[in-house]
Amino acid sequence: MRSIRAAATGAVTLSLVLAASACGGGSSTGGGSNDSPKTLTYWASNQGASIEIDKKVLQPELDKFEKQTGIEVKLEVVPWSDLLNRILTATTSGQGPDVLNIGNTWSASLQATGALLPWDAQNFSKIGGKDRFVDSALGSTGVPGQDPAAVPLYSMAYALYYNKQIFADAGIAKPPATWAELVADGKKIQAKGKQVLGAEGANVSENIHHVFVFAKQHGADFFTADGKPDFTNPKVVDAVKQYVDLMAKDKAIPAGNAEYAQNQSVSDFAKGKTAMLLWQSASANLKSQGMSEDAYGIAPVPVQSGTPGAGTQVNSMVAGINLAVFKNTDNLDGAAKFVKFMTSDEEQKILNKAYSSIPPVKTAQADAAFTAPANAVLKDTLARSAAALPQVPDESQFETAVGTAVKELFADAAAGRAVTTESVKAKLEKAQQQMPAK
Repeated sequence: MRSIRAAATGAVTLSLVLAASACGGGSSTGGGSNDSPKTLTYWASNQGASIEIDKKVLQPELDKFEKQTGIEVKLEVVPWSDLLNRILTATTSGQGPDVLNIGNTWSASLQATGALLPWDAQNFSKIGGKDRFVDSALGSTGVPGQDPAAVPLYSMAYALYYNKQIFADAGIAKPPATWAELVADGKKIQAKGKQVLGAEGANVSENIHHVFVFAKQHGADFFTADGKPDFTNPKVVDAVKQYVDLMAKDKAIPAGNAEYAQNQSVSDFAKGKTAMLLWQSASANLKSQGMSEDAYGIAPVPVQSGTPGAGTQVNSMVAGINLAVFKNTDNLDGAAKFVKFMTSDEEQKILNKAYSSIPPVKTAQADAAFTAPANAVLKDTLARSAAALPQVPDESQFETAVGTAVKELFADAAAGRAVTTESVKAKLEKAQQQMPAK
């Protein structure tokens, strides 16, 4: 998801949504209509360095769509800190947009509300067919075996961004391939007076993304095969502790980053304060903050040993943004046209280039614009070593509960309180108790 940028904490619980009969959108009938064929409302997620930058990227394309179809699109760019709550409120009130961006990790949870239009074969045929999209992106569109709840729009993966000059000054010849190498490099970097690794310790979604990857690298999952939470599995506990120990024990993540939740770690990296950054498709964000592409390198996220690949060599979640339609929209035909427009080859190239993300549409992804070295790392990660977050109905509660537990552990580390296996297990046990009963 990206959720990629700031935490979406989901204070409105999904259990309330599941109990509600209303769906989001504009139609009062609950089943969708074409009562308002000349307008669409669109909630876009904040993909760029600011909402204003997003408006500058999107509005010309929306004007183009209006010129082609006669349909006016009323745009609102919603910050990540508000987006999930806004969507959940819309599903209960019945008052929401026609079309919206969702973090791909929320797909199964929002699918369970019944509020989103299912993308069955008939609906996919309206936008050129399901086989236009790469499999990794389709894997994060809803519960396996059910019609997707959304259509892939932007694909992203985590990478390790490193400052070339800081590395050179510290005598480091290449980026770390393992976590042990990263910690060792960190000591050399600190000796030169620089911070080592940026993180967003108070960003719930960022925390989930990273501990999910660490869990995969430890051979663990947060859910059992039948969808039950398994947060206190010893391997999960070890994985969470290893991530938090990057601050608590290894001192690679600065203590002040325990309070970061709004891209401050990206700004620190862009300003040359921090040597490394783990981020999703960061190039456009860094450029907007004045950092030259020549100033940094991009490498795969470290693994425990060896090189990234399948199984325990996973080094990213399948990140991305999906495009969804509220089922009771009052412009069903217009919404389908808009999704077709946004996932067309032309728009996929324009939009994904603007956000330094990867098109989930096969033909657009093959374009020369996405063969640069930075994109090569992201594409290879998505193809070989990324895994989708659990596509279970309780996924959004999982993000909130476990992401908050990690946030609290970072706060402990920053305050000098011991982060032990027992304290990590206690936080995760509390998080598991917050999950809906099965």
